[in-house]
Amino acid sequence: MKTGKKWLWILAAVSAVLIGLYPSIYLFIDRTFGLLGSKSSDLLGNLAWNIAFYVHISFAGVALLLGWIQFNPEWRKKRPGLHRNLGKVYVVSSLVGSVAGIYIGFSATGGRIAMAGFISLGLIWFATTLMAYVHIRNRRIEAHRTMMIFSYAACFAGVTLRVWLPILMVALGDFTIAYRITAWMCWVPNLIVAYLITRRRNQNQNI
Repeated sequence: MKTGKKWLWILAAVSAVLIGLYPSIYLFIDRTFGLLGSKSSDLLGNLAWNIAFYVHISFAGVALLLGWIQFNPEWRKKRPGLHRNLGKVYVVSSLVGSVAGIYIGFSATGGRIAMAGFISLGLIWFATTLMAYVHIRNRRIEAHRTMMIFSYAACFAGVTLRVWLPILMVALGDFTIAYRITAWMCWVPNLIVAYLITRRRNQNQNI
């Protein structure tokens, strides 16, 4: 692995682990912490929303923690059984996390623009994960790998959201506007990168 690519891999892995563990903070701190501070008291008191919120951050955190490991080809060859088992955990975590994310997306801070961004993210994450699972069940290995790249790109929005939001808040000086933009910026560029990666893989396979 080239040095530049290796350091990008390490950076992505560390970010995934840190943000994957991040949801545990919500179990020990005040309810005004982080994005919860932008929610109304009525919403914070809504049982269904609270269940969906904690289900989302918990299962999405597990998916984020496990997903990056699955892309190491040497590890997949050495431990195929563990790769399959962790893959099952990732699929379940992603499907549950995305459905919960779609639900809380309807109450996103910032109105319809933010709602549309996060709901779209949840739908894409769910669809690509389900397609990846269907492909591997039908032994379509390359199609499975392609969809898993897109699935984890959507999952990785948990990291990129926390990169874009503070940058845009400083640049724009307005949380609501920054959050509306972040609702799209946290995942659209990720999918563009995923597309470029899969296109390059396909080109290399055809050489």
